[in-house]
Amino acid sequence: MTEPPPISLVCLDLAGIVIDDSVVERAYAEAIATQGIVPGTQAYARSMVRFDRSRGRPPAAVLRELFDKDELRAQVAALAFDRSFRAAAQRFGVSVPVAVADAIGKAAGSGAQVALVTVLSRSACEDLLGPLRTVDLVLCADEVPRSFPWPDPVLTAMLQLGTGDVHEVAVVSATEDGVLSGHRAGAGLVVGIAGGARPVDALREAGATHVLDSIAAFSDLLT
Repeated sequence: MTEPPPISLVCLDLAGIVIDDSVVERAYAEAIATQGIVPGTQAYARSMVRFDRSRGRPPAAVLRELFDKDELRAQVAALAFDRSFRAAAQRFGVSVPVAVADAIGKAAGSGAQVALVTVLSRSACEDLLGPLRTVDLVLCADEVPRSFPWPDPVLTAMLQLGTGDVHEVAVVSATEDGVLSGHRAGAGLVVGIAGGARPVDALREAGATHVLDSIAAFSDLLT
């Protein structure tokens, strides 16, 4: 039996692993409030349900769908989201979980390059990325043709870092859309991180080749 090729590129989706879902949800709520969609209304309840079902996708894309007949409102809301998220990051500070830093270090130690991928814009998460600048590449949603669930982030990382074979790519994500992106790209290793509202079955159905309880166990797959 032919051995799989070694992993030379790890694409790590920040959503749900480094970026707290509650901060993103709060920023989304504040963004739609600027357009008159406020708590206590049916429109607000429907909008938050839409957001919950769209976790793992770029907030700007979700807002564009919400205001599908008014591009200006969608753009204003997206800018408001970026401001709100950035303010939260500044207010509460940014720290990289030890398990994530350890996984990045072990991936690099194995000889793999590491790309961080996020569905947020560069404007929204600039402060967040400071502690993560030791990686080889950071790709934000506004720096790829299409973000998750499309394969573009993974393929763009390959192009920019010179990865020759998609089977040498590992994609790690805590969301179904991130996993689906890796699956669509044809990554040799697609790892789902389970927990909270992310059941194992949903990650497997999205295309995960492995599902882990924690990113701490990811480095074991590289040996």
